[in-house]
Amino acid sequence: MDLSVGVSVAAVVLVALVVVTLAIGINIVPQGHVYTVERFGKYHRSLESGLGLIAPYVERIGRRVNVMEQVIDVPSQEAFTRDNAGVRIDAVVFYQVLDAARASYEVSKLEVAVMTLTMTNIRTVVGSMDLDQLLSHRDEINERLLRVMDAAASPWGVKMTRIEIKDIVPPADLAGAMARQMKAEREKRASVLEAEGHRQAEILRAEGRKQSAILEAEGRKEAAFRDAEARERGAEAEARATQLVSEAIAKGDIAAANFLVAEKYVEAVKAIATAPNQRVVVVPIEAAALAGTLGGIAEITRSVFGEGAPARKSSGLPPNVGGGAR
Repeated sequence: MDLSVGVSVAAVVLVALVVVTLAIGINIVPQGHVYTVERFGKYHRSLESGLGLIAPYVERIGRRVNVMEQVIDVPSQEAFTRDNAGVRIDAVVFYQVLDAARASYEVSKLEVAVMTLTMTNIRTVVGSMDLDQLLSHRDEINERLLRVMDAAASPWGVKMTRIEIKDIVPPADLAGAMARQMKAEREKRASVLEAEGHRQAEILRAEGRKQSAILEAEGRKEAAFRDAEARERGAEAEARATQLVSEAIAKGDIAAANFLVAEKYVEAVKAIATAPNQRVVVVPIEAAALAGTLGGIAEITRSVFGEGAPARKSSGLPPNVGGGAR
């Protein structure tokens, strides 16, 4: 009886030992994680995601490492720029473990180490830049931080993928001064643009006046040319008429001379009658003499063109010289 009880107890213990041994030796590694295996307290190998087997009682699981990309929200901190302007900076860090063994045994508390390293390098980078440069070159800050952090975290088997500056807050007095500066700069640009607009308008108006003056001068030139041409034609006609009269007189035709004298006589009377500075015109010519003059002109016309009765001979005197009616 005692023997059977002892056998039963031994069987139960053996079964329990087998179950515990299997539980220790079989491990399921989740996706995105790596387990380190330690043999007698020393790192031996790593288990990738999936089913992993270890030697019970000889090996054990050391560290369970997350190899997915992780993010750390860096707490807000004060930093001073090169020109001694205090600013408050918020940042986030993205990193990924590439070597689980080094991340487990080369550094203690990896997340705290990454956060501390980030805060230290942020202060260093901010202290090497002026405030204006700090506010306007955020991409440059991110790039410099990423380069420095990646080099520092490389011995830990960690890859720094991204570092982003979330916010840079200058002091209230500096923010007010910057706002006034920005307003003054915008007003300056508005004044410059307005002055440039006035300048362009004046240039265009001057160009228009220049073109108008050129066209007006061209018009006067053309008009003067036309007037000169008309006077030249008139002079040519006058010279031709004088030549014809001279030729007629040379041939003994006195009627042509009378015609020319009569024409000039009528033009002179017309000029006197239409003068703008005359209100009363006294013409010292009798009506009968004027009629005789007109009759003489008619006779001259008939003599020249050969129309009607033969013209009577002229006395060769001007129309207003002579006796009474004919």
